[in-house]
Amino acid sequence: MSEARYIIGIDLGTTHCVLAYTESGPREGGEPAPIEVFQIQQIVNPGEVKAQPMLPSFLFFPGTHDVAPGSLALPWNADVEYATGEFARKRGAEIPNRLVSSAKSWLSYAGVDRTEPILPLDAPADLEKISPVDASARYLEHLRDAWNVRMAEGDPSARFEDQDIYLTVPASFDAVARELTVKAARAAGLNSLSLLEEPQAAFYAWIEASREDWRKAVKVGESILVCDVGGGTTDLSLIQVTEENGDLALRRVAVGDHILLGGDNMDLTLAYAVQAKLAAKGTKLDGWQFRSLRHTCRVAKERLLANPDRESEPVVILGRGSSLIGATIRTELSRDEVRRILLDGFFPEVERSEFPGEKPRVGMREIGLPYESDPAVTKHLARFLGRQAQSDFANSGQEIAFPGAVLFNGGVMKPELIRNRMISVLERWSRSRGLRELDSADLYLAVARGAAYYGLARKGRGIRIRGGIGRPYYIGVESSMPAVPGVPAPIKALCVAPFGMEEGTGAEVRGKDFGLVVGEPAVFSLLASTLRKMDRIGETVEDWAGEIEEVTTMEICLPAAPGEEGGKVIPVWLESRVTEVGTLELWCVSRDEDHRWKLEFNLRERAENR
Repeated sequence: MSEARYIIGIDLGTTHCVLAYTESGPREGGEPAPIEVFQIQQIVNPGEVKAQPMLPSFLFFPGTHDVAPGSLALPWNADVEYATGEFARKRGAEIPNRLVSSAKSWLSYAGVDRTEPILPLDAPADLEKISPVDASARYLEHLRDAWNVRMAEGDPSARFEDQDIYLTVPASFDAVARELTVKAARAAGLNSLSLLEEPQAAFYAWIEASREDWRKAVKVGESILVCDVGGGTTDLSLIQVTEENGDLALRRVAVGDHILLGGDNMDLTLAYAVQAKLAAKGTKLDGWQFRSLRHTCRVAKERLLANPDRESEPVVILGRGSSLIGATIRTELSRDEVRRILLDGFFPEVERSEFPGEKPRVGMREIGLPYESDPAVTKHLARFLGRQAQSDFANSGQEIAFPGAVLFNGGVMKPELIRNRMISVLERWSRSRGLRELDSADLYLAVARGAAYYGLARKGRGIRIRGGIGRPYYIGVESSMPAVPGVPAPIKALCVAPFGMEEGTGAEVRGKDFGLVVGEPAVFSLLASTLRKMDRIGETVEDWAGEIEEVTTMEICLPAAPGEEGGKVIPVWLESRVTEVGTLELWCVSRDEDHRWKLEFNLRERAENR
């Protein structure tokens, strides 16, 4: 197969999708081609198609009378019956029960079957729902078709699906969420695909923008905090500057938890503030109107933060009666309200030892995303940095220095007042005024640009960050012990993929057989840790409470080998592999190696038997 013509980086974001690209081969003289941001055609108003650098991550499924026939036609599909992008976001704010949003956050939520049609949650009876995986695939399909119309017309070699594609995911995405992201990409027809962590992509974008000057901006031994707060998640990573053979090198040494906290939470908080103002004046909103208010507050917030000269923005909510114009509710959101709510509520000045508070969970709740109960980003940052000092990596003598520099990313961090607050907090924690902010090329576009740069680095034409997987993974193994009434057999955690295991590599757990139950239903648990970075392949952890957490469980009946009776325990050894794409595979191999069972933790399917 011939080499792809282009390297494409995709930021599949919670609120926006961005596509950046560059030519795969070097230009005359050996210099790489510049990285460019692709302008994505989309419906911005009924009957109006416009190319924009970002595709809002929204799908709108109109009812019979919501849009005029043919007004959603795209250059590549005149008969499309739903909207993707800018118009979907705008119209969906007015009719929220026909809007799909935050699909990326749903991909990471193990509390639902992410391959089942569940979105929109409160869809009307006439609307056929879609799954979070399908929603993600539709965003990628839109990018694919927009690219092919502009770049591959009459040139099959430039078709999107045949290029080298680097798709970004939160560093905190676990193995299941990564696999589901790959499933969405495959559904969109993407053939040559690799995953890249978003904080690393943001750092690559900084290197690309700095060119050789990046070496002067950092020093050996220091750590750089990448703080990425986007629409749905807060993603934290530490990158350490090291020296190898006299040259500067970079290594990703820490990844934070998956924190479902970002712009979505802030929009919701602003909506509650506006709702309270209206209630004080005697105006009450129903659930439908409140969902519309949430989207309207997001637009008002973005306009206020983007335009420092504006003191307020109007907030308009459609009525529910027969006379919509007469029932329209109008109020406003002020700059002071936004500043107070965002800084005091989400970026408070806290002590370095002040971690997120834990609240008792209500036994019965609506099905919805499991947002963080404590909205203070600074508290989550304190816990992340505190854990590095407590990790076995630090206890082994390999100390991770307190960050000497910070790189911000994500739309939430665009306002200077928020970045200044974060820097002020970090400087107080470190008792130093020397914390440096590394200039981001563009907080909205950096991840896609960095992903394209990473593609160049993979070809030897750029700087690589050494990383591998951001946490070790374990399989739960039941202890062999006599039955004791009322005491279940302890579950040990067997390390099957150590921290930093590189893409495209594999490892085996041999020397000790494990019993695999086949022919009858059995439960398998996949575990992970953000603290235990020194565990090696095959190492068993007996007392792991508080340090290792369950990622997911699967109940499945593994097929017995032909001619074998069900319910047997087969001696096996284990084989793990981090694929080139960046996903985890775990195989159970019979002692004679005639049979192999692949444990699929991502999709509720039968495991393979080969």
